[in-house]
Amino acid sequence: MDFATLLARLLLSTRSDAIIAADRDGVIRFWNPGAERIFGYTRDEAVGCSLDLIIPERLRARHWDGFRHAMASGQSRYGEGDVLAVPALRKDGATISVEFTIVPLKDDAGAIIGMGAVMRDVTRRFNELRALKRQLAEASIRPPSTAR
Repeated sequence: MDFATLLARLLLSTRSDAIIAADRDGVIRFWNPGAERIFGYTRDEAVGCSLDLIIPERLRARHWDGFRHAMASGQSRYGEGDVLAVPALRKDGATISVEFTIVPLKDDAGAIIGMGAVMRDVTRRFNELRALKRQLAEASIRPPSTAR
């Protein structure tokens, strides 16, 4: 096995980050062990399902607008260095925060056949940042103490 094939196999089998691929219709075609760990669905439960599986209902219309645009144009700003941070759904119904990049998947002729995403659960960091912002806001609205 050559080095690139070994590297690809190891990266795709990671448990640290979710790697998900969907076809042009938004049907999940690849679901790695990291996706199982983060979202709680096994590969067999997820593959063949719509991406709606992990998208909160209130965000689905916006997601599908962006997905269709990326499919039509072949481009997304979230694959060129910008990271998208959004809520996502776990199997147990919990909402988590994920950051991810996406890349268009193209066939040998260059036609887009789907999208791949690398996702990371950043819920803990998001909650810590939100708590710090709340503390700062509370501290800034308190009247200054007066020394006697």
